[in-house]
Amino acid sequence: SIALACDLVVAAESAYFLQAFSKVGLIPDTGGTWLLPQRIGMARAMGLALLAERLPARQAADWGLIWSCVADDAFDTEIERLATQLAQAPTRALVRTRQAMQAAASHTLEQQLSMEAGIMRELGWRHDYAEGVAAFLEKRPARFTGE
Repeated sequence: SIALACDLVVAAESAYFLQAFSKVGLIPDTGGTWLLPQRIGMARAMGLALLAERLPARQAADWGLIWSCVADDAFDTEIERLATQLAQAPTRALVRTRQAMQAAASHTLEQQLSMEAGIMRELGWRHDYAEGVAAFLEKRPARFTGE
């Protein structure tokens, strides 16, 4: 359930996901009863929760439960690559993207479009946007600062 709360989940092929609570007389916790059906649908969520069967990482990726599944021997390299990519990204835009994505579940389309417009207006005045456009026009990697 904790993995479900993360923005990006990368799992090694040898990993699996398990909702074992029914084997001990409990229910999924840490938001599992809310997050799991949202991510993979009610039928799959109920199967995982009621049967307490292992879900291999590759299948979890195929179902859209996680971002990706990588070979065990490539896991550390992939995590380092993703961490570097995120560290060099426009952090304020990443945060606002996350906020907008999470708000979408409780918004109408009109509310979401309004939120997007407000965020775009806010970010459009930031240094990172100007840097991103300049880097694109100059055909070079952007150097974002979080400003």
